[in-house]
Amino acid sequence: QLQLVESGGGLVQAGGSLRLSCAASGSIFSINTMGWYRQAPGKQRELVATITRGSTKNYADSVRDRFTISRDNAKNTVYLQMNSLKPEDTAVYYCNANYRDYAGQAYFAQAWGQGTQVTVSS
Repeated sequence: QLQLVESGGGLVQAGGSLRLSCAASGSIFSINTMGWYRQAPGKQRELVATITRGSTKNYADSVRDRFTISRDNAKNTVYLQMNSLKPEDTAVYYCNANYRDYAGQAYFAQAWGQGTQVTVSS
C-alpha cells in the first residue's frame, strides 16, 4: 500500500502563489505517474497536472503557463507550484499516484491523498 500526504494549501489573494507538496511512503516496488487533481464545491474532480517518472508533464488548459508540476524520485515527492492564482482555482487539491506493489505486477494500483484546501480570495 502507498500512502500520500499533501501539504502547502492555504488562503491566498488573487495573483498570489502557493506550493503544494505530496510525500509518498509505503513498501511498494515503484511509483509511475504522480499528479494533482482538484475538486471545487458542487463540481467533479478534475485533473490539474501529471508527471511521469521520466518527467513527462501534462497540464489542464486552465492552469497551463501558471502552474508547474515537478517531482523528486529520490524522495518520492511531487510538487505543484501555483502562480498567478485566480478565485476559480479555489478547490480541494488531491495528490494521486499510480504504482506497482511488486516487480512484474501486471497493473498499476492507485493511491489518493486526503486533500488540501486552496482558497483564493478576490
